Amino acid sequence: MKLTVLGQETYCYTGGKPFNAAQPTAIFIHGVLNDHSVWILQSRYLAHHGWNVLCVDLPGHCRSAGEVPQSVEAAAQFVAALMDAAGLQRAALIGHSWGSLIALQAAADLQARVSHLVMVGTASPMKVSPALLESSRTDPLVALKMIQVFSRSTLGAGPSVLGPGTWVYGVGMALGKRVLAHNPQAFYLGFKACDSYQNAPQAITQISCPVLLVLGEQDQMTPAKAAQGLVQAAQAAGKSLQVLQVPVGHHQMAEAPELTLKALQGFLAA
Repeated sequence: MKLTVLGQETYCYTGGKPFNAAQPTAIFIHGVLNDHSVWILQSRYLAHHGWNVLCVDLPGHCRSAGEVPQSVEAAAQFVAALMDAAGLQRAALIGHSWGSLIALQAAADLQARVSHLVMVGTASPMKVSPALLESSRTDPLVALKMIQVFSRSTLGAGPSVLGPGTWVYGVGMALGKRVLAHNPQAFYLGFKACDSYQNAPQAITQISCPVLLVLGEQDQMTPAKAAQGLVQAAQAAGKSLQVLQVPVGHHQMAEAPELTLKALQGFLAA
């Protein structure tokens, strides 16, 4: 499905089902050097079980035109514009890594227009080491290899999104190269947006919807302990909060796809 958002063509995967305004909608938001495909199992399941799915390629990524958002706040404004372009009054927001921060800021901005917030592989602050940030700008292929190692708890998850034993390192490398081929700036700009974002503790106190955090026990990119500030801020503000830790690394959707999907099913049904 293609929509015109802020004057640019935007691609959204719909799980193979037509958009039905009578159904609830889930918007999936990917992380740095990713696209809609990282959510393939979870988004397709929801699309075939009573949900509209808009699994977006962010601007400047793969099938979507436009410039890569240079801040979390700008990306959150894009999400709001995407909802307007699709004619959505309300949606659930589901984000991974950078996408989790985008979903959080959008939920704070949009208030009652967001029914549920899911943050997968998140942290606050989501700092990037200076060496990795610089490498993403000057030598992106080297940086890409580094994050594939740091992001994974296994080289062949089983079962996984693409079938038992899928070589998740190779899949991640191929996807990262595809995003870089579309826009060489995407890596650095995405990392810089993560590194610069400071509003997460305030944003989570401003949301008006329930929130689920899905964290990886072996995550080296966004360690589970790095989300504790968000947990404490949400609890202190009396927010409806659930936290699930899964025994994998940073790419929970691929390394623990069934557990991640089960968590989404239960949370969205509430």
